[in-house]
Amino acid sequence: MNILHFISSVDPATGGPVEGLKQRIAIYHSAGHHVEVASLDDPAFVASLNFPAPLIALGPGRGTFAYSPRAVPWLRANVARFDLVLVNGVWNYNTLAAHQALAGSGIPWAIFTHGMMDPYFKREFPLKHIKKSLYWHMRLARVFRDATAILFTTEEEKLLARQSFSRYRVREMVIPYGTFGPTLDLATAREEFLTRFPAVRGKRLAICLSRIHPKKGTDILVQAFAATLAKNSDWGLVIAGPDQVGWQRDLETLAQTLGIADRAAFTGKLEGSLKWGAFAASEVFVLPSHQENFGIVVAEALACALPVVLSDKINIWREVLRHSAGFVAPDTLDGTVASLTCYTALTEEARATMRTRALECFRQEFDLSTTSVKVLENIEHLAGNKR
Repeated sequence: MNILHFISSVDPATGGPVEGLKQRIAIYHSAGHHVEVASLDDPAFVASLNFPAPLIALGPGRGTFAYSPRAVPWLRANVARFDLVLVNGVWNYNTLAAHQALAGSGIPWAIFTHGMMDPYFKREFPLKHIKKSLYWHMRLARVFRDATAILFTTEEEKLLARQSFSRYRVREMVIPYGTFGPTLDLATAREEFLTRFPAVRGKRLAICLSRIHPKKGTDILVQAFAATLAKNSDWGLVIAGPDQVGWQRDLETLAQTLGIADRAAFTGKLEGSLKWGAFAASEVFVLPSHQENFGIVVAEALACALPVVLSDKINIWREVLRHSAGFVAPDTLDGTVASLTCYTALTEEARATMRTRALECFRQEFDLSTTSVKVLENIEHLAGNKR
């Protein structure tokens, strides 16, 4: 089977959708399918990437919408080569271009929303939502109606998407999502991390591995740590992620004000063995995010047998609770403090049990080594929906 993924950008800095795309490509390749990826990036940028599938750069796209006049003609000229087209994202030109080129073509095509239909954005950015609502009613409602399917990674994401706009008439499908666990020696990776960041050696570590952004609730994390774990001198906090909006200095000032500056380590973005080493060196993962479509880092933490402390705005919270793999509370300071307090109250035996359940949760719910079978079944089902 020949599959085309169409995405606004393959820039790794854009986060989850690109990383998820790489994981899916590995699944498709394992089943012998051919995959190509088209984006609205500048060809010069794409040429510099080491990507696991052939890349076709149809940009550079103009502005935040990433309009490119090359997109529709290329799709129309090439779509017959593919059995299925998968569109990634909602609010960029690639989604509109796919509709213009593919509607009525007889080639099945579907849209991965990647959490972009979550009502969180409606509440948090009401002015932007007005603009998006106009665009939805003028164009996107029809795009979603005409697509072969609208794809979600969790049942929670599917249910939330129904709350954002009226005239929401779509064919829904939930396709499992996840990641692969570590394939390196975690003890070696742990030592590499501790050697790079010696100030945290010997500490019981709470870790948040995610970009530093208000949406992630990093300020709540710092305050909750100060109010709970920091009362025990054995604990340290690792905040690992890129400072995407220049917020780290404010958080460092907050930590200084709370008297925990020497206990909070900001490591910057961690990748590869350093990332896995940070997980292996930690005892609990904390993410009080205000919105998270899936949270690939949560699955990675579970893969390292880390209990997780999450907000109920992370769409895999139900799976975590079902496996008793951590604690879930509202995305507030009180909620995060309550969860961390519950964690500290556990006996060592109970913590060991929770670590076992965390790993079981990953293996049963999010390990693509096992869930990839369902992914392929869904993709092959979609490809059979020729019209």
